[in-house]
Order: sequence, then C-alpha cells, then structure tokens
Amino acid sequence: MNFQTAYDFTLPKGYVDEAGIVHRQGTMRLATAGDEIHAMQHPKVRQNPDYASFVVISSVITQLEGCDRVTPEMLEKMYLSDINFLQNMYQTINESEIPTIHVVCPHCGKELTDTLNFTNQK
Repeated sequence: MNFQTAYDFTLPKGYVDEAGIVHRQGTMRLATAGDEIHAMQHPKVRQNPDYASFVVISSVITQLEGCDRVTPEMLEKMYLSDINFLQNMYQTINESEIPTIHVVCPHCGKELTDTLNFTNQK
C-alpha cells in the first residue's frame, strides 16, 4: 500500500531569520504518536499546554529552505499567518481518512466502492 507521507509547502509570508533572509519553501511529514508523546514531555508544554502544537509542528517539518532544522522557538518568531497555515496543513494531512468499503454485487458482478458514514449524514 503506497500513500503519501511528506508534503511540500510554501509559507504565505515566510520565516525571517536573524540575518533577514526569508525562508518559505518546506516539507512536512505525517505525524506519529511519538511526536505527540514527545511534545507532552517538553518543559514549555508543562507550563503551557497550548505550546504543544509548536513542538509537534516543529518536529514534523523535515525541511525549511536554508535552515538546518526547525525549532519551536523559530515558530514563535513566525508571522501569525504562517503559523495558522502550518497548523491547518498539519490538521489536514493528519486527519483520519474516511473509511471505504469495496463490494461486488452478487447479482450482476459489478464492483462498487463507497465511503462508510457512521453518522448517517450525507
């Protein structure tokens, strides 16, 4: 089974480093349970649970052009539009996939694939 585990992105404004260089292109990978667990052990998260998203997002950004690595402190210095973009991207790529069912009609042999909807809403 092949599925995408890394996604390229372009920040709306970009991270401006201490030399004034703007970094916009990057890659984010899918999160693991370990990323979430690691974030909960971070000292700043113990003081402020909302900081966990900075720790997790910094750990799943595998590349930001011209930067060796991304840290939560770098995210703190980003423009709010870039943080919102990264949080939205994280949420989008890590959402659970909608379960599907594949069946074959016993009468005509036609193959059908449909999503399973547990809420009975269309």
